[in-house]
Amino acid sequence: MPDHRSLAHHLQQTADSQPKALAVLAGGQAWTAAEWLEDCRQLAARLANNWRPLLHQGDSLTLARQTFACSLAGRPFWPLAPTRQAPPTPPELPGVALIISTSGSEGQARAVLLGSIQLNTAAAAANTRLGLGAGDLWLNCLPLFHIGGQSVLWRAARAGAAMLLHEGFDAAAVGADLARHPVTHISLVPAMLATLLEHGVTPPASLRVALIGGAALSPTLYERATAVGWPLRPSYGMSECTALVAVYDPADGPWREGLAGRPLPGCRVMIGDDGRIRLRGQQVMIGYLDGGGLDADGWLRSGDLGQLDADGRLTVLGRADDVLISGGYNLHPQEIEFCLAACPGVSDIAISARPDPAWGDLVVAVVVGSVDLAALKAHASGQLPGAALPRRIVHVNRLPRNASGKLDRQALRKLAADAAG
Repeated sequence: MPDHRSLAHHLQQTADSQPKALAVLAGGQAWTAAEWLEDCRQLAARLANNWRPLLHQGDSLTLARQTFACSLAGRPFWPLAPTRQAPPTPPELPGVALIISTSGSEGQARAVLLGSIQLNTAAAAANTRLGLGAGDLWLNCLPLFHIGGQSVLWRAARAGAAMLLHEGFDAAAVGADLARHPVTHISLVPAMLATLLEHGVTPPASLRVALIGGAALSPTLYERATAVGWPLRPSYGMSECTALVAVYDPADGPWREGLAGRPLPGCRVMIGDDGRIRLRGQQVMIGYLDGGGLDADGWLRSGDLGQLDADGRLTVLGRADDVLISGGYNLHPQEIEFCLAACPGVSDIAISARPDPAWGDLVVAVVVGSVDLAALKAHASGQLPGAALPRRIVHVNRLPRNASGKLDRQALRKLAADAAG
């Protein structure tokens, strides 16, 4: 049976059974379940008697409070990035609990409609796969205007676990809290993980899960992190599927590049004739605010390419729209990035292209680090086809990424277009 219980219901249940259980830590303050419920009830009283979605910008603690308050008041909530111009307030949306904006890494962001059924299904499946339970502590340093941050609220509330809330990602602050508190779970994008390693942050003994998502994890970074004890769980997900689709489990065998593991319970995954990942299940969105999203049979056709092996494990090959055609070969930037990330002198790397009359897409490497083009080519020789070797290099201090840690491919194409001939 579909689970219609609200976020407020889960908080109320914990407050009734364990009122003194830790619920939220943020900015040096702590709230028990009973205190957090009362805090959010006072805010909810000012939101009642209006059934239109609430659009709100603010810091992470403010957005967390508003999420729970809207659930208590029975209103959909749409958390917005602080830099985004607020769109018009939608009309009443029965059955919708959360409106979340996609990352927009490949173009215009869209508003995803999620109900309690989708959010409950996803949280229950994630908690089962990741072993989150009462008394655990999830360090949440992802933005709460994206699904990655919002999903932690539901997972923690449903499990009766506590959340350690950070205002964005700061490696020093994360390292300090990992040393100070018995953190059991953390969500990170690869760029965050790399920064923690650069700062010498090591995982505490209490940490059981470091969920990695939002962008492709390179084998080099995986090896560096696991070598110092990070319990990595690479994953694949999207806003339209309420965050998490598949998670790698070390018990399934050695990890390899792109491996996201088995789909969560209840989430059906298939690969279409075009190579794109298709998804179906109760955690798949209601639809987009501007219409559409699912086919007549309830399948969501993603923009990602993938493969399923004989054991049902999903490997993500990258965005279909990112495929380059260079010298007559179809190339995916992610495959080239995985190879070149291991080259000495590379701190971070992304692959893009510029139009070229001979090559079609002329491969351009956008690099953080001291490596030169000749060294990149020498490293990749014998590992990549000739057409995949970069023909130009652009050095930058930092790769363009959005707030969720994904590479901004549009910005990369602009950098590639300006690459010296």
